[in-house]
Amino acid sequence: MSYDRYVAVCHPLRYPILMSWKLCLRMTMGSWFLGAADGLMQAAATLSFPFCDAHEINHFFCEAPTLVPFSLILISYSFILAAVLQMHSREARKKTFTTCSSHLSVVGLFYGAAIFTYMQPKSYRSANSDKVVSAFYTIFTPLLNPLIYSMRNTEVKGVLRKCMGQCAALSHD
Repeated sequence: MSYDRYVAVCHPLRYPILMSWKLCLRMTMGSWFLGAADGLMQAAATLSFPFCDAHEINHFFCEAPTLVPFSLILISYSFILAAVLQMHSREARKKTFTTCSSHLSVVGLFYGAAIFTYMQPKSYRSANSDKVVSAFYTIFTPLLNPLIYSMRNTEVKGVLRKCMGQCAALSHD
């Protein structure tokens, strides 16, 4: 997503060439393949540890820090920010930030929870709070993805406003 946003903002005229269907398919398949391979390696490594002999782990989620995707996202958005700072039109800056806002929201939710977990002093950490934060970024963030990305669609916004209006009317009755 960050590469897509980078190309859309920094090279808008070349976007159809740089973001061809073939490249999108390659990037998608590569992401799925690398994600699956990473998950299999982590599962194999985790299950080989001696604590797995008891068959009880006081966690429901094991992970390795995800610094590589985060650094690539930071690099992409650094280029985008540099391009935005060179824009003279206020409308162009607003359109750029609107284009990037949904992806930044999802990245912020995911990495914000992860940073909260890893930056917390050990004296404040507990197994239960770690489980809640892990559930937040492994369950709730992916659950919110479709809602966040579809909020740019005016039809979805209209339906959501209509539903909220109906819910408000029902609560007053």
